[in-house]
Amino acid sequence: MRAFFFWRFGVNKAFTKETDSDADDDGADGASPPLPAGGKNYITPEGYARLRDELLQLMDEERPKIVETVHWAAKNGDRSENGDYLYGKKRLREIDRRIRFLTKRLEIAEVTDPSVHHGRDQVFFGATVLYADETGDERSVTILGIDEAESAKSQVSWISPIARALLKSREGDVVKLVTPGGAHDIEILSVSYPAPRPAGAS
Repeated sequence: MRAFFFWRFGVNKAFTKETDSDADDDGADGASPPLPAGGKNYITPEGYARLRDELLQLMDEERPKIVETVHWAAKNGDRSENGDYLYGKKRLREIDRRIRFLTKRLEIAEVTDPSVHHGRDQVFFGATVLYADETGDERSVTILGIDEAESAKSQVSWISPIARALLKSREGDVVKLVTPGGAHDIEILSVSYPAPRPAGAS
């Protein structure tokens, strides 16, 4: 996919920052943290599709428009005071970093369908877990990939402390969650997975 991107668009160094490096791409645009050394980039089919769609949208729609704007603005006088040109170059660098980041993540993605565990009571990747802490307060989290988990939706990445504490446990188990404030016992109340999609469903 990376070769396809550079062949298709032939990135012009006049519109990219020569000091950009692969190291700049980790967590591009406030994205996910780096993967642990030797770790796999687990992701659900839905998460993979979202990243792929974002990559294609950047490549097929947004980047060509910005390139056209930069070329047009470059012809309009002093570039140092040309807002369209300066913004276009900045946005183009951001897009190219994001494209490289998404391409890398998709290349190493390990697509894992949580529905294969539907009906089981053990915690694996993709599980939604209801647990209670020592005070009896209950919380539900869904364990997803680091490129797709959204904390606002009660989703946690599989490398997070809570996920590591929950993985492989079963309903009724009490596990220890280690936090900066100390170790706490939590009880797994229920484990659920999405139901398998009917054959042929999109």
